[in-house]
Amino acid sequence: MTAELANVAVLGSTGSIGRNTLEVIAASGGRLRPVALSAHSNLDLLVCQAQALHPRWIVASDPLSAATHDWSGLPSDVELLVGTDGLETVARRGEVEIVVAAIVGSAGVAGTWAAVEAGKTVALANKETMVVAGQLVTELAHQTGARIVPVDSEHSAVFQALQAGRREEVKRIILTASGGPFRNHTAQQLENVTLADALRHPTWTMGPKITIDSATMMNKALEIIEARWLFDLRPDQIDVVVHPQSIVHSLVEFVDGSVIAQLGSPDMRLPIQYALTHPLRLPGPATSLDFSERMRLDFEPADLDRFPALSLGLEAARAGGTAGAVLNAANEAAVAEFRAGKLHFTEIVPRCRAVLEQHQFDARPSLERLFELDRWARQEVMRWACL
Repeated sequence: MTAELANVAVLGSTGSIGRNTLEVIAASGGRLRPVALSAHSNLDLLVCQAQALHPRWIVASDPLSAATHDWSGLPSDVELLVGTDGLETVARRGEVEIVVAAIVGSAGVAGTWAAVEAGKTVALANKETMVVAGQLVTELAHQTGARIVPVDSEHSAVFQALQAGRREEVKRIILTASGGPFRNHTAQQLENVTLADALRHPTWTMGPKITIDSATMMNKALEIIEARWLFDLRPDQIDVVVHPQSIVHSLVEFVDGSVIAQLGSPDMRLPIQYALTHPLRLPGPATSLDFSERMRLDFEPADLDRFPALSLGLEAARAGGTAGAVLNAANEAAVAEFRAGKLHFTEIVPRCRAVLEQHQFDARPSLERLFELDRWARQEVMRWACL
């Protein structure tokens, strides 16, 4: 990116990543301009954002919510688009240079796919895109010249640390995990976890779905699959270590034994800004580490017995094909059931494993087949919850 202005589409602008992205854009000194914003059902906030920022387009991705919303407050110079087609339309617009893919879950795949297909720079916060269709997306990016820059703090850290050497010199990457709120819980204590407990993350402020994923460590399982495709790695080159302070965001070990780590405050504005301005590093709104204060950095092995999601993620990464799509969909549905009080916390991962083991595996699926299995996996989780 140069010093010239860049037009940005923020898909998922009302979520946690989206709101942080708008803060980064506001602090960019005019280098970045939001030309498209989207929301699923938080349409009041979307209209407020449109009033403040005057993008060219907004997208209400849920047609039902859009049909019943009062749009009288929408500025006359802002065009309203509706549904998944609207997401794909703005992602492909010639005026859009950077697409921030910040829609949570597999719902974000369509807009991200459209952006990659159009050869855009994609600031990827939607890990599900790579989990569900990583092989297809990376192949498409090679064909179209699209550039995928990760926004997840862990993958941004790997992306930055990889610049210390050549790809053939990489021995492994090490994703750090905070361990979530239950890092020191016994198996018996996990049996008594409530929804309120699972939503209290010790270091990060995130949306409810990813906060629960952090509590089960399914977020790290999905990140293993994402890293496999983002960085063209073998699954046996990806490790996970628990780092409670969330200061070291990930590490890369090279064949000579050197380990390069990326450190920073647990502030998502830092990786968001790096994705938007790469290869430049610019002053921004993210908080800095204070090295005048005493701090400690602890690392410990991940406990696969208490957090079996990690093993599940490694298995899905090794399998490839349809495994990631099914695991992701089953987890989204299981987390929804947990939030609705229909599933216990300790049942989330076993339910995901059962659905994954039952599905008809396909090593080279089409995108349509992946979406079919996504729907099937969700239905299976809900069907079992009713038994």
